[in-house]
Amino acid sequence: MKCLLKNCFTVESEKVERLDKFLVTRFPSYSRTYFQYLIDAEAVCVNGAVTKKRMSPKIGDRIEVKFLPLEEVNLIPESIPLDVLFEDEHLLCVNKPAGMVVHPSPGHPKGTFVHAILHHCQGNLLPGKEHRPGIVHRLDRETSGVLIAAKSSDAYQKLINQFKNREIEKEYMTITVGHPNACKIDGPIGRNPSCRKQMTVLKSGKEAMTIIEPLKRGNHFSLISASLLTGRTHQIRVHLKHNQTPILGDSTYGIDKINKKFGVKRQLLHAYRIKLSHPIKDQNLNFVAPLPHDMQKIMRNFFSSP
Repeated sequence: MKCLLKNCFTVESEKVERLDKFLVTRFPSYSRTYFQYLIDAEAVCVNGAVTKKRMSPKIGDRIEVKFLPLEEVNLIPESIPLDVLFEDEHLLCVNKPAGMVVHPSPGHPKGTFVHAILHHCQGNLLPGKEHRPGIVHRLDRETSGVLIAAKSSDAYQKLINQFKNREIEKEYMTITVGHPNACKIDGPIGRNPSCRKQMTVLKSGKEAMTIIEPLKRGNHFSLISASLLTGRTHQIRVHLKHNQTPILGDSTYGIDKINKKFGVKRQLLHAYRIKLSHPIKDQNLNFVAPLPHDMQKIMRNFFSSP
């Protein structure tokens, strides 16, 4: 998406608020919601790196803002089928297919999970941010599996807090190139200094831990369970690459030659299970999404029968 305008400047104030608030004071003709949208869309960089809206710039920081045309994002409900795993008046849990974008962003103004749930909820007002109603967590576009949305304001805030406080258990299944051993991968993750669009394991990165458990071994690949103890960007993908057992089909962190050889066109990463406490009711919830067809096909073709 072509930006309308680019603005670069250096922070000079001694007292600076979090980034989204700071940008409103710098450009008062735009709303805070708009700048949150730009930050989520990776259209705001601090010292050459994309960042999060809650960070606070410091004196001397160089900020670049790409002003994107927000009008291209149109939250008109769309009749997109959803594989519903659970639903009540507070929660909606679905099995997201690979290829579905969770919320509108540059290049994906329609056809997202947000558009689908707006139609599914038949015009009922959903809590949350203007262009991400109901969204409490995300999955990459190519990642399939369990995805939760909030339908009530109380549920929205409590789910946000549960994710933030790491009170929700998340288990993924993935097919790796090679055979990782059972282990805990403890490797801090940060922005790759040689490729700013990628993450990598860095000593200066943020704490990141993933529990790896092999489930089944094939001639070339392994089916593994990966449980997150932290929630960093691309965490499982980065950790498995660091472990020299990358995810099959991963075009960013995987092995292109092997992906092409076996005709795998997306990262075979699946959010298999989420365990949580119902944010409103006194109820333990355990949501499971079965392996998608493309992963089952690899299992049939390259793994021996039980």
